[in-house]
Amino acid sequence: MFKGSIVAIVTPFKKGRVDEKAFGDLIEWHIKQGTNAIVPCGTTGESATLDYKEHHGVIKFTVETVNKRVPVIAGTGANATDETIMITKAAKESGADGALLVAPYYNKPTQEGLYRHYKAVAEKVKIPIVLYNVPGRTAVNILPATVARLAEIKNIVAIKEATGDMKQVSEVLRLCGDRITVLSGDDFTTFPLLALGGKGVISVTANIAPKLVSDMCALWESGDTDGARKIHFMLEPLNTAMFIETNPIPVKTALSMMKKITEEFRLPLCEMASPNKIKLKKVLKQMKLI
Repeated sequence: MFKGSIVAIVTPFKKGRVDEKAFGDLIEWHIKQGTNAIVPCGTTGESATLDYKEHHGVIKFTVETVNKRVPVIAGTGANATDETIMITKAAKESGADGALLVAPYYNKPTQEGLYRHYKAVAEKVKIPIVLYNVPGRTAVNILPATVARLAEIKNIVAIKEATGDMKQVSEVLRLCGDRITVLSGDDFTTFPLLALGGKGVISVTANIAPKLVSDMCALWESGDTDGARKIHFMLEPLNTAMFIETNPIPVKTALSMMKKITEEFRLPLCEMASPNKIKLKKVLKQMKLI
């Protein structure tokens, strides 16, 4: 259902508010560049700093602007199950094609707790669900055996795997087979994950190099392994630069250097340190993005 280059799109701000003009322009650019699906209100979209009204507004705006040209997978995860259900219902009512649900963070639930959380959301909201496993942020790892249990639930269709652990990815694929789609959650793992049997990436780097990420996934799917590998190596400096500081600080800074958005964050995120900004600018110039 969801495959290829899926951008975890930034949320542009201007004078403290969501900049809908810049956001709409970004969406149009992505569609023209070949992005296969769009994720608003993910980690890269600074969802943690959006209030409910803004969160629902960003999702609704994305759905209306995309107008069914590509799938929209709304970020709707929260650390309370009832809250997750509420946000996911609102996304479905707005017309989202799927929901990306980060593992409940800070609570540190057990594997049984994780299973019950996702099962409850899937039962209450009949929308295709993408699990999101990012232990570096949530302090909990959705283990392969739990993913296999969840893959039995009809509307749990995919997982964004952001552990960076190819052994774990391999185990998920071995246990689940074609019952769930595995997507990379770290740009540097996209190529090896495709080689294991994954179907694409929910990408930070695609925010600034959408055509390259899309082309890499398309080349792999067409059987051009060498072509995909070539782009993988080409993207590596950029993938590294996107995490010089906490995501989405580098990617939003890069987009501002590319004159696509205003360089604005919400506290506790703030602008990049000058030495890191110099490093980022150098990579962007080498990639001919600025």
